[in-house]
Amino acid sequence: MIKKIRHLIKQGEGVSVEFKHSKDNLPSNLFETVCAFLNRAGGNILLGVKDDKTIEGINPDKAEALCKDFANLSNNPQKLFPNFLLDAHIVEYDGKKLIHILVPISSQVHKCNNKIFDRSTDGDFELNTSEQIKNLYLRKSSLYSENLIYPYLQVSDFAVGIVERVRKMIRIQRPEHPWNELNDDEFYKTAGLWRKDFASGQEGFTMAALLLFGKPETIGSALPHYKIDALLRVRDTERYDDRENIRCNLVEAYDKLMQFITKHLPDKFFLEGTQRISLRDTIFREIVANLLIHREYTNAFPSTFIIYPDKLEVKNANKPHHYGQLFPLEFEPFPKNPHIAQIFTQIGRSEELGTGIRNVYKYSLKYCGNEGIEFLEQDIFTTRVPITTQSLESGKINGELYGELNGELNGELNEGQLKVLRAIRFEKGINATKISFRTEIPFSTVDKHLRILIEKQIIERRGSKKTGGYYII
Repeated sequence: MIKKIRHLIKQGEGVSVEFKHSKDNLPSNLFETVCAFLNRAGGNILLGVKDDKTIEGINPDKAEALCKDFANLSNNPQKLFPNFLLDAHIVEYDGKKLIHILVPISSQVHKCNNKIFDRSTDGDFELNTSEQIKNLYLRKSSLYSENLIYPYLQVSDFAVGIVERVRKMIRIQRPEHPWNELNDDEFYKTAGLWRKDFASGQEGFTMAALLLFGKPETIGSALPHYKIDALLRVRDTERYDDRENIRCNLVEAYDKLMQFITKHLPDKFFLEGTQRISLRDTIFREIVANLLIHREYTNAFPSTFIIYPDKLEVKNANKPHHYGQLFPLEFEPFPKNPHIAQIFTQIGRSEELGTGIRNVYKYSLKYCGNEGIEFLEQDIFTTRVPITTQSLESGKINGELYGELNGELNGELNEGQLKVLRAIRFEKGINATKISFRTEIPFSTVDKHLRILIEKQIIERRGSKKTGGYYII
């Protein structure tokens, strides 16, 4: 991060960089710049730096409060509409505290205090004429295919209960999020899943809404080429040892891909300080989210997720913003489908833009035994993760156990008990609270299921009573 800040200061202000004087309060025109960056091509804002590059810093006692105020204001429709989830980060630089704000390009047209701002090399400027505003809407529409409107798409075309499930996940992850106060119609519009094209007058649900919530047959009718092929090619490298052909919405597709990974790849636990983390889940949740969030869905190239004897390889159609290998801190993250990405972030299935790739690189050596992970951005985005023979043997054992749990025990356990058991299989060492969250089963009911599974000697409870303990098969 220090390297990036140094580069931004050396580069100076321009169409994608803005410095702002700030000691104890947020600048009054801060959200005009945020709005302009969202409407143009994204950018970086540094608070505590003067226009002439002088580093003056933020009052250290105020820095945390300023970051919190910024996050709250970015979710305030009176200040920024539509809302856009943004975070501010404190950075130590040259012995002083600065605040860095990364603003990505947005697929929507945003307003600050009910005014529309755009960006040029001279700074922020307000759009005053209907022609300027129309051109901005046209530019946004041509940039993001997820904004394509389906005027005849209805709520009845969504998978049963999927919207309620997503909104419940948002409430659990972000209890104070302003979306929680909205009804469904307001939620669709604020999240950018229902829009009006001001150039054509057409309005309705978007491709993003279709992909996030649609029934398989609805998605197949609108996008007949859409599918994700998950394959295991270890013994039979010409065809496959196991296959999952996924044609459901993206929320359910995420679950299916993570279950496929659980079935065939080992779990490795790692102590980071005093916290136990699953290396497999940490790495592959980012790779799966990246596949689903950043795919170019108008392209007929099928997405593939293949486990080979020596690697896992993921390919999906892409609208490249960079070309070549992506390395942490050496590229500007660019959201290909911002509305889809925003929903995944709100439900806790992806990190802040750019953080995912950093996490994969960070933990790859501990999980894979080497740092040979590749993220290659071209017309077809390719991700490769090296896999060792030992990992595949462990994955084989995982698959056999998975089959046993879902086969032999199906007649012995009810649906709720099987859900709890699969959650423990999915995340070894999970506690009751997280089981309740993952399965969406009330905590008291989860507790009853756990006692039954322990009595049947299918699982064990470990850890101290004081901390609540955790469960393993």
